[in-house]
Amino acid sequence: MSGLRYFSLLGMLFLTACAAAQGGTAVPPTEMALSSSAFAEGADIPARYTCQGADISPPLAWQNVPADTQSFALIMEDPDAPLGTWVHWVLFNIPADQTGLDEALPTDARLPDGSQQGLNSWGQTGYGGPCPPSGTHHYYFTLYALDTLLPAEPGLTADGLREQMRGHILAEAQWMGVFSK
Repeated sequence: MSGLRYFSLLGMLFLTACAAAQGGTAVPPTEMALSSSAFAEGADIPARYTCQGADISPPLAWQNVPADTQSFALIMEDPDAPLGTWVHWVLFNIPADQTGLDEALPTDARLPDGSQQGLNSWGQTGYGGPCPPSGTHHYYFTLYALDTLLPAEPGLTADGLREQMRGHILAEAQWMGVFSK
């Protein structure tokens, strides 16, 4: 169990115990959730969003965001790649008032809303869709709610983004799809 989920569970138990002691019932907090209207959790990612199609980013949506969120960050990765985890997308400083990302975001380093994009494992800025050499691969979109805007510049790697986010993550949510070539 991740540290964040462990502390969330402890917090819910504490709230329940306090409410019971006061004769009431506690309503546990709802976890942040990520989804896509393009494919179901764990389902096939449509070819449109891969190297066999238009290779555009899929639409994503999120809800149940922590109240203190100042920005969001997103990393899309394939842990099944033959040479180790392959990073497909690094996006950060997404405005806190956004509830999702549109389909086919440009691959510009800076987007009109102030979001910034980092480098994927191809060394390119922006989204690079699933393109496994063979077999079925799992693609994880992980969204992070942060308590700050990051001082980073476009071109940041996933590892660099993780370093910048350290100590600033309020919540995270994940959505996974698969793709086979």
